[in-house]
Amino acid sequence: MRIILGSNSPRRKELLEHLGIPFEVRSVAFEELINNQLAHDEIPCDIVRQKLDKMAVTQAADELLICADTLVFHEGKPLGKPTSTIEAVEMLQRLSGKKHEVITAVGIAHMGQCIIFKEHTDVYFQVLSVDDINTYVNNFKPLDKAGSYGIQEWIGLIGVSRIEGSYTNVMGLPTHRLYQELKKFNV
Repeated sequence: MRIILGSNSPRRKELLEHLGIPFEVRSVAFEELINNQLAHDEIPCDIVRQKLDKMAVTQAADELLICADTLVFHEGKPLGKPTSTIEAVEMLQRLSGKKHEVITAVGIAHMGQCIIFKEHTDVYFQVLSVDDINTYVNNFKPLDKAGSYGIQEWIGLIGVSRIEGSYTNVMGLPTHRLYQELKKFNV
């Protein structure tokens, strides 16, 4: 069986590599449609369904496809990837000194069988100074990250005071749970 990671995320690629599972990366152009009619914790699952449907047309019979989507929720509202540095600064200001929730949904599809699961992690930021936010936004790449930050980067090292749940979930792929689910497919 060939494993396909349906993602352009360098973090997901790195995390899957650390699991020691051989895989290929494949992705298709895709515009995520957020259905705000869903409960907030179902939105990432819906996006993963969209990704799986889009990628299924190129999936061969011997391939196991893994897709994921991570969203940050602050006060029940999704914070996706910022579209500008101004929006990134605004998002980080909203998260400063507060708790937010990170939900990653993962879908696995193989030979007509499909499972989707989700993991929740609560992340607590200490109060971030304007200088800290600007340093991060100007020196790192917040535009490709939900909520405008990567927990494994400088802002996570100086700003995250604690988490409740999976650290790798916040990075974009809950490896502990993915590993267990892949065993069900004899991977």
